[in-house]
Formats: sequence, structure tokens, C-alpha cells
Amino acid sequence: MSYARFAYVYDDLMRDVNYDSWITFIKEKSLTYNKNMKRILDLACGTGELSIRLAHEGFEVVGVDLSEDMLVVANAKAIEAGVKIDFYQQNMVEIEGLSSLDLVVIFCDSLNYLQTEEEIQKTFRNVYNLLQEGGLFMFDVHSVYKVEQIFLDGTFVSNEEDVSFIWNCYQGPFPYSVEHELSFFVKNNHNSDYQRFDEDHLQRTFPVEQYKKWLLDEGFEILDISADFESAITNDSERIFFTVKK
Repeated sequence: MSYARFAYVYDDLMRDVNYDSWITFIKEKSLTYNKNMKRILDLACGTGELSIRLAHEGFEVVGVDLSEDMLVVANAKAIEAGVKIDFYQQNMVEIEGLSSLDLVVIFCDSLNYLQTEEEIQKTFRNVYNLLQEGGLFMFDVHSVYKVEQIFLDGTFVSNEEDVSFIWNCYQGPFPYSVEHELSFFVKNNHNSDYQRFDEDHLQRTFPVEQYKKWLLDEGFEILDISADFESAITNDSERIFFTVKK
């Protein structure tokens, strides 16, 4: 999955996402569990929306993503925003070269792009090793309910002036997995024509108890598990949030 063209329409796809909700979540958990956080890793940072907001909050931010194109967009946006962020291209499963972090975040369901139990366990192990003692790890994932009841066989559409898309969802090859088939129609800047390109994405989630077990196995202390930005987990919760400590 290269994200080459996807990187340049990603922000259009996510235009209705309230990124400030994640910033509020981070700040509230930081005040509760570790008030002295300064150095933050935004893992799977994408086009840098969260990274830039964190930098504006006064944090020292490092952004890491698998996609070179995502990082090109993120770096350009950071320069335009007037913030200094170090961006690196790495796979979260193989991340290395960073240390003494106060906080690592993997938000916007980015962890769901990992396909195997081994990849998730290795990522948790990597994060544990990157954090200094007492450092926090926060991430969110799709709930099983969202994958099975909202995504599967669903179709989502957007018809905007510059970028439109059709998004179809199908059962994936693994339990609790979903295949996303997206067709984008992007307006040509030089005329009124639209260019089409297609993207296929595969996401997978696991039950809450399975994530808890993997975190505990790697040595984390579980501080808080909630749903949909600070709600109690229910049968129809869509996004599950974890806050853990080294």
C-alpha cells in the first residue's frame, strides 16, 4: 500500500474529522497521569494534522509514517504553520533510532492497518522500548462493533467541488477485518475534467481483552480504557481508546 496519490487527497477525505478532540484527550490524560510530558512521538502521523496541533500546544514533536508522500505533505504543512517537527519514514513495526520519549500516540485508527497479531505485539514492544520510565502510550482502534455492524457491506459517498469519492466496504480475509475500496474523482486544476484513481485498504481490529493482554504481556500498566472520547464502553461503541504507562 503506497498511499502515493492517496496522500494528496487524505485531508479532503478527513475534512470533517475533529482533530482537536484528540488534542483535548491527550491534554486531559497528560494532566491526570503525567504532567511533565514534553517529547512526543506521533506514530503513523499521516499528513501531520495532529503533529502540528501538538507542536502548537508547546510539545516537542517527532512524526513517523510509513508513507513518503504522507510525510512530504506533512512537512510542507508544518513549514506553512511555522512549527518545527522532525519527520521520519519508518514502519511502526520496525521503528528504531528514537528514545527518551514522554508520550507515544497512534491515533485515527492507524493501528488497525496492522494485519497480524505478531505485528501488533512487536509494535507494542517497540513503543515500550522507546518510552522513558513513566512515559505514556495512547492509541485508538475501531471496535469490533464498528467493523462488523457499520463498515461491512456499507457504502459512503462524498460529492465536493474539487474531490469526490465512493467508498465501499467488504468483509476482509481475517476475523474482525474489513476491506475498503475507494474511488476518488479529483478535479484537474487546468480544466474542468476529473481524474479517477482507486485505493484498496485493509483494516483489522481485535476485542478489547486481546489488546489488554498484549499490553500487559509487554509490561505496560493499563491506566484507562474508554470509548468515543471519554465515554464508557458499550455494545455500540465505535472507537476504543487506551491509555497505558511504562
